Parts: sequence; structure tokens; C-alpha cells
Amino acid sequence: MKTEDVILFSGGANGAESEFGLNAERLGIEEVNFTFEGHNRIRQRGLRVLNREELKNGDVSLEYVSRLMNRRYTDNPTFRKILQSIWYQINSGQEVYVIGEILDDKTVKGGTGWGAEFSKLCNKPLHVFDQKRNAWFNWHHTEWVERKKGDEPVISHVHFAGTGTRFLEANGKKAIRDLFERTFVS
Repeated sequence: MKTEDVILFSGGANGAESEFGLNAERLGIEEVNFTFEGHNRIRQRGLRVLNREELKNGDVSLEYVSRLMNRRYTDNPTFRKILQSIWYQINSGQEVYVIGEILDDKTVKGGTGWGAEFSKLCNKPLHVFDQKRNAWFNWHHTEWVERKKGDEPVISHVHFAGTGTRFLEANGKKAIRDLFERTFVS
């Protein structure tokens, strides 16, 4: 796979998304960062500001998301727009990479969790690096399967989504860099 054929779909926010973008830029990979007016973002490269009508395409019932995620989300306009922009990231990627934490109920912590759940619903290959467990996991039908050392994921589709926590730790940062290195440099 040639780097000039590859596109990262992300959100450009602080933490995991900006780190995905930095690694894409470092290797000459195109990036598209879905955002909306007034949203804080770090990445300016490949910025795609969604208008009100486009955001509506990614609208989802907060009651449905709350039930699916086993937690309660407030009906905050900014949070709703974040979920709508995540819809674009996941919809655009053929596979999904997330940095975060897998919870006991098999969901991923925080707003990032919606991206993971939407990936499951769309039956897209889903890879999560759990910063607490310091390991990669793949979603396989109904379970998370841990990837062993030496068998970590590689990007296998030219269109992929990279998202995750704003609270990126050193091991999460390394996991993203290593993912790009395994895929494009090795």
C-alpha cells in the first residue's frame, strides 16, 4: 500500500486524533478532519468543517446511544455535534483505530465509545488500544480479542479512521506511532 493512496479520517481534536494526524503528516498520508464551527481542534490540515445540514446526516438519538453505551448522555448541543462528526469519521473509514479504554460492559469509555459502537454496528474492522491494559484488542463478533505482542494490527485499508481519547498517555502515543511504522515503514 502506497502512502499517497491512503487517507486518514479523524477529527483533529487534542489527544489521540491529533497524534494520528501528526503521524499521517509525517509519512505524507492525506488526512481529513471532520469538525464543526466553534469546536476546539489542534489539527488544521485537511480540515472539513461540517455545516448544519451535513451534521444532521450524522444525527442519532441520544436515548438510543445512552442505551447502547449503558450510560446517560446529556442533550448538550456541542456533544450532539461531536457525535455527529464522529459519524462522518467512522462512515468514511473502511476500518477503525481507537485509543482509549475498554470497559467491563465491552464498550469504550467516553464519547470515543460512540465511534467504537458505530463501527460495530457497521461491521467495520475495529481495533482498540487500551491504554490501561497496554495492549491492542480487535472486536470479533461479540467479544474483544487481545492481540499478542508481535501480532499487533497493521492498517490494511486505504481509507481508515483514527480517533480516541483526549487524555492520550505515553503508551497510547507510542501505539499510534508503532501502528504507522509497522504499516508503512517496516
